[in-house]
Amino acid sequence: MKIALVIRHLAFEDLGLFERTLQAAGYDIRYLEAGMDDLSWIEPLTPDLLVILGGPIGANDEARYPFIEDELEILQTRLNSDAPTLGICLGAQLMARALGAKVYAAEQKEIGWSPLQLTAAGKDSPLRHLDAQNTPVLHWHGDTFDLPAGAVHLAATDAVPNQAFSWKKKGLALQFHPEVTVHGMERWFIGHACEIDATENISIEQLRADSQQYGYEMDAYACAFLEAWLESIQ
Repeated sequence: MKIALVIRHLAFEDLGLFERTLQAAGYDIRYLEAGMDDLSWIEPLTPDLLVILGGPIGANDEARYPFIEDELEILQTRLNSDAPTLGICLGAQLMARALGAKVYAAEQKEIGWSPLQLTAAGKDSPLRHLDAQNTPVLHWHGDTFDLPAGAVHLAATDAVPNQAFSWKKKGLALQFHPEVTVHGMERWFIGHACEIDATENISIEQLRADSQQYGYEMDAYACAFLEAWLESIQ
């Protein structure tokens, strides 16, 4: 059985609906908890797939969170070798940094549901399933990144130009969150309560209503996206 190694930074920011898609594709999913499990033992090229998930810390915060250095080293090896690698939100920012690009605070936080603007390359990629005409997606981040040299730009929003990029054939970085489920969002509303209260123009009530409106429809498109991407990296 193929191994999908998943690095998680918060218990409630998990694979969500991607878990069943990976299992259906024949992957045995193994979580490692950043800050709890020792990431330095990982042989970077051993897992068939590496997924690095999101979290509220910064990709430049290794002075406070030393495990970030381990993640960057693992990513550098995998990306240089074109080993299948998927980064979501913080994971995407770490991929950008591992490839030499800058990660920094965006002009504004992007929290809530809004559509992606796919580039021509994005429309010709598995992200075509998440095109704006199909579904909006969830955004939840305060940082952004420059596009790494040699990466292919796949998606943007009005607020944040770099929403997704591919690297070689088997690396994919997503600033947004296609993995979330409507039910799982309730844990986000609890875990990120302080951030929600401190951010202007967003509320739990509106986020919940938008999640109910868009989340169920997104499920099928997000699974179709992941299935297409997994097929493309074989």
